[in-house]
Amino acid sequence: MSDTERPEVEAAARPEAGAAPKPSFELGTGPGRVLVWFYGVFTVAAASRSIVEAIRGFDRAPLAYSLSAVAAVVYGFITYSLVRGGERARRAALACCAAELLGVLVVGAWTLAEPSAFPDSTVWSDFGMGYLFIPVILPVTGMIWLRRARKV
Repeated sequence: MSDTERPEVEAAARPEAGAAPKPSFELGTGPGRVLVWFYGVFTVAAASRSIVEAIRGFDRAPLAYSLSAVAAVVYGFITYSLVRGGERARRAALACCAAELLGVLVVGAWTLAEPSAFPDSTVWSDFGMGYLFIPVILPVTGMIWLRRARKV
């Protein structure tokens, strides 16, 4: 029997033999791919916005500009988690989506109740009205997708 005919040699020659099993559900596939796209776009938009705002005059509205930077980090982490996949990434993305939704709701309500606290708007101001309310819709959609992913 040659080396290629022995089962143990064949198993060792295959890279998938000793590797961890691939998750049965990829977070960034199907509708998850649309979420990856939206979160990617919002990562770039929020990061660009916060950088430009900081350069133009951070002292004018530091809270608003800092919140835009926080939003960019959260969006980036969710994008990364969706692309990475796996159960740990799913749980991390779910927690970040919940934190994002909480942030949008708190900042949205705060900007309506106390507009003077925000001399300039953030990504989450007025519940994301400047971004067609996508910042409030996106985490809800993400949490639904991520909860569905757990059941597969």
